[in-house]
Amino acid sequence: MEKVKISVVLSFFNEMNNLQELLNRIRKISKSSSNFEINEIIFVNDCSTDGSEQYLTEQAKTHNDVILVNMSRKTGVSECVYAGMSISTGDATVYLDSDLQDPPELIQSMVDVWLNNPECEVVYTVRKSRSGEGIVKLKFTKYGYRFLRKISSINLPLDAGDYKLVSKRIVDILLTHQEFKPFMRGIITSIGFKQLPVYYDREPRGDGRKNTKFVLFSPRTVSGWLDSALISFSDIPLKFALATGSITAISSFLYIFVVLIQKILGHVIPGWPSLMAVILLLGSMQLMILGVIGLYINATYTQTKNRPIYIIRNIIRKIL
Repeated sequence: MEKVKISVVLSFFNEMNNLQELLNRIRKISKSSSNFEINEIIFVNDCSTDGSEQYLTEQAKTHNDVILVNMSRKTGVSECVYAGMSISTGDATVYLDSDLQDPPELIQSMVDVWLNNPECEVVYTVRKSRSGEGIVKLKFTKYGYRFLRKISSINLPLDAGDYKLVSKRIVDILLTHQEFKPFMRGIITSIGFKQLPVYYDREPRGDGRKNTKFVLFSPRTVSGWLDSALISFSDIPLKFALATGSITAISSFLYIFVVLIQKILGHVIPGWPSLMAVILLLGSMQLMILGVIGLYINATYTQTKNRPIYIIRNIIRKIL
């Protein structure tokens, strides 16, 4: 039986120490498989500053299976995945990070699930454990995504990351989503169709370094969570802002009523402490509500510019 063709898309930034092992392991999987072959390994370079680009340029010029896509500027993981998918040609595409935390050997299991379930269009991975990550990050990640699932308009799979197999049909649909700061997990879930899980244990980084690229409370992580994950698939923050403003307004009216009653009864109430408390409370509530509304307005404004979410500087591959 003819083998199906699988494209592998890998977004990377400064992963020189992992690239050789990653390539060897992916090629080994392709050679040993009886039901699929990896016809192209698409590396998308998010403006690396180490020797990654030079190494992969040589690989792309001398090997038929390697394609290097260089971005014009630093964009982010999801945008790089989009760029890789835009040139992929396989019957299905697997995308994952390049740090070897997600073992490429899992591709075989993902393809098996996909081929054995004709109606399946997406195979997503679920992490049973996550080695090499701090307890604080693990807890915040665990409960953060459970909170996001509860308030979201879609049923996000728990503990599922950006390591997925998507059929050619899903790739074509994804490429119609030119969404500002795309939240890939949410977008793929929202597309629908039959989606099945594969479970695995996530490994530490392949080069032995700690996981420093996505620091828990860094501006990049917080901004990404707010702009893509929270804003894209939930209107709960707006409803929360409305509820908070309403409760604060009701409380303020009740407080004014109490003050009037106290004055009628002849009780002396110190003026400035209570006044300052009310002003600070109302002011903070207003600022919070305006901030939430501002996030949505900014996302809408940016989207209406209709700028491309990524720009490819060049594509390097072996000339046949």
